[in-house]
Amino acid sequence: MKKTAFSLLPLLAAGLVGSATAATEADVENSFNPYKAGMPTFPGLAAGTVINKANADQFKDVLGAGVHKLIKDGLFEIKVGATTQFTIAKSYIDATKANLNKAKLGAKPGDTLTGYVAGRPFPEEPDAKDPRAGEKLAWNYKYGVNWGDGAIISPFYWKYKNMQTGQVEKTIKYDFHFLNFMHRTKDAPIPEITPNPSGIFRAIYVKAHEPADLKNTQLLIQRFEDDSKLDDAYLYLGFQRRVRRLAQGQVTDSFLGSDLMIEDFEGYNGRVSDMKWTYKGTRNVLLPMWNHNELKLAADMPAEADGYKYVDFAGQGKCFHEGTWQLRKVYVLEAAPVNPNHPVSKRTFYMDVQLGNLNGANEIYDRKGELWKVFMVGKSQAESHLPVNKGAGIGIDDAFSMVDLQSKHCTTGQFKGQVDPKKNPPNLFQVQNLRGGD
Repeated sequence: MKKTAFSLLPLLAAGLVGSATAATEADVENSFNPYKAGMPTFPGLAAGTVINKANADQFKDVLGAGVHKLIKDGLFEIKVGATTQFTIAKSYIDATKANLNKAKLGAKPGDTLTGYVAGRPFPEEPDAKDPRAGEKLAWNYKYGVNWGDGAIISPFYWKYKNMQTGQVEKTIKYDFHFLNFMHRTKDAPIPEITPNPSGIFRAIYVKAHEPADLKNTQLLIQRFEDDSKLDDAYLYLGFQRRVRRLAQGQVTDSFLGSDLMIEDFEGYNGRVSDMKWTYKGTRNVLLPMWNHNELKLAADMPAEADGYKYVDFAGQGKCFHEGTWQLRKVYVLEAAPVNPNHPVSKRTFYMDVQLGNLNGANEIYDRKGELWKVFMVGKSQAESHLPVNKGAGIGIDDAFSMVDLQSKHCTTGQFKGQVDPKKNPPNLFQVQNLRGGD
């Protein structure tokens, strides 16, 4: 027995033994269809229920702590919708099945995975006894569907608002582009875009069009397959007409005066190794998820040429998107920065089990451990959105609210997300493109 136990130590040290049993195809089915046995329920909760200051405590157990506080303080109310399936692309599910149990954790938390090919690396239910369960969920997020193999948000309106008065201080009109260079499962070329000598896994390119003082401001973020490598991030300021490389600390500064830092993008826009990840349990929680075409849409913004209308905002300062919330199965995941100088002490995520995203209703805590901001990104069914998104196999980010409780301020976002590979040529994600972006 001693010899057997000793022989297992190298495997344990390398993170190759993460659970008692290997993941099965049944785990894959449950991961992508957590409602196979029926939709989650909670006493007194049904489609059409309105949760406000008066009854917030009644539903506290199905609300994130930050959302509960906002409702309890009377800043907004939510309307409950029926829980629905958010179907994931079949190609991604098939890749998960084909590569089951190939991905292995590195020797220490944050080390790049070995053996990963494509799909969800760890589709099995997280085990509370597994000290690296949170890290596995973080890897699932990194290699998740997010915007699929590539997409564009165009236009993307950010509004800076005084939450107490409702005054809109600034509106910025952006384009946001996302592209996976590796581990692609749906859009050609599959499985990767070549040449890719730097080993870029994913890139984000941002360009501002309005207002005039920010026109042609551009941001490029390149994330590497090797998680030990720092992201490359470059900012082009139109009025200076030069590209400058961002230092690591600048991704945690306010981005162009908003309530978001670059690290906040998509819920979490950083490396797995930048955080200590802790799985805090599985719950049923209300998340902002809806059918775009069934909402009462914004009347104070002109429709796009194709007739597309944006999600509306209401509540205190018009800081809160008006869409329905669904009771969803979530993994509660806590991320504490490894860097002691980070402005955040921890982030709490309510990871939707089906989508694997981290941006439904996040809490961000300051260095003192006090609740600082709540980030809520509403998602639409792809089939109830633009025609180009039908069959995309992702949840379409549709509107966001980043609420700073301490400064009584918010930044809101209204999306026109389009899963259209033709609008994401790889050369768009090169530094040279910034210099020629005017």
